[in-house]
Amino acid sequence: MIVVIGGGPAGRLGAMHLAQAGAEVLLVEQRRIGGQCLHERCMTICALNDVARLVEYARTQKDLGILDSVPAVSYPAIRRRICEVQEKLSSVLDAETRQAGVEVVYGAVGRLENNRVFIDDEEARADAVLAATGSRPAIPDIPGLDLSGVYTYQTLPAMPDLPRRMVIIGGGVVAAEFAHIFQAFGSEVEIVARHGLLGGLDAKMRSAALRDLAGVGIREQTAVASIEGAGRVRSVLLADGEELEADAVLLATGLVPRSESLQGLRKGPDGAVIVDLRMRTSAEGVYAAGDVIGPPYLTPAARREGVVAAENILGHDTVMDYAGIPQAMSLRYDYAFATVGADGGVTLSAPAPAGPGSFWDVAGGWAGLAQVRVDPGSGRLIGAAAGVPGASTLLSYLGYLMKRGVTVDDFDDIVEVHPSTDGVYGLARYAAGMLKKKE
Repeated sequence: MIVVIGGGPAGRLGAMHLAQAGAEVLLVEQRRIGGQCLHERCMTICALNDVARLVEYARTQKDLGILDSVPAVSYPAIRRRICEVQEKLSSVLDAETRQAGVEVVYGAVGRLENNRVFIDDEEARADAVLAATGSRPAIPDIPGLDLSGVYTYQTLPAMPDLPRRMVIIGGGVVAAEFAHIFQAFGSEVEIVARHGLLGGLDAKMRSAALRDLAGVGIREQTAVASIEGAGRVRSVLLADGEELEADAVLLATGLVPRSESLQGLRKGPDGAVIVDLRMRTSAEGVYAAGDVIGPPYLTPAARREGVVAAENILGHDTVMDYAGIPQAMSLRYDYAFATVGADGGVTLSAPAPAGPGSFWDVAGGWAGLAQVRVDPGSGRLIGAAAGVPGASTLLSYLGYLMKRGVTVDDFDDIVEVHPSTDGVYGLARYAAGMLKKKE
């Protein structure tokens, strides 16, 4: 018997892989299968952003005289319908998991004491364990967090309606995504970032992303002193003394591993379970995958980690490779990037061609951005990024090709779909021409 604790992307994919190989697998999930990705983070942002983009596109076309109105948003209806769709998706995942041969137990707590497994308070026999208990919101130490109207991505579904003014605390992708959504819905939004906003992005990609946040107030290098109010949020007081009015505050201050139930395992200072590249923990026969092992906190990485753990449990020596795993952010456009190898190389950037989702934006002088990074010695494509509609799909394949050693010369033979918003192919061909001239 192999016990999997947690039914998010890492645990579910690992459990299915094990069962399909003929192993007896028990998956213990305290809440609902699908994890935070389905119920609180990725899919929620997708759903909200679909509506936000529709409103923004309508607003652009109204400004051009094409449409005569912009649709109004019913936030309570959005939330209700999101829950309905999430339940459908969860039932599909449940059926898929069971059909693979996994036994699923809901409503129970799986925990570890070294390599001893307990389901609630009863010890269970296990030949191996895959711990995939996920993460939770990181909560900063700010006075006033207990006021009504303060939310995290987990509690946001409890927000009854659109706030007139929202302050988002945080400087990462999630802060930017929610700022874009609520600004499009008609709320006045302020982002307060202790450091920089989207500081991990390339400067040109960051500049492109900030175009999608036009209208959002952005305060960088700014600390929050407290959240003020009598019973519910009234304002956010900044460390420099400025006070921002707010009906709602959203904490987008990162994640921490949820590892409290995993005792006896070696952990980092943030509680992340320490694993090697085979997903093995410090306890014999115990593996861990997904958010519980810490960054990069990406669903595609978690899925692969779960499969790598399963392969090693089955006795197939498999190593996790993080190179080329794409990352994405959803604003008005998709912003996605992938990289392999070390820093360096030559970076080329260019405006993206107009296409589906960006044609009408040309009237405002913008259709997105494409970028490639090339090793001039070998011609290998070692980095790519795009800020265009559909960038997420594009970078999934480019990340894989880069791992396989694709060179810019290889793009000469690619005949891409048209019309398309992608500008990476053209940039790669241009880079190939530059290298040939240099030779």
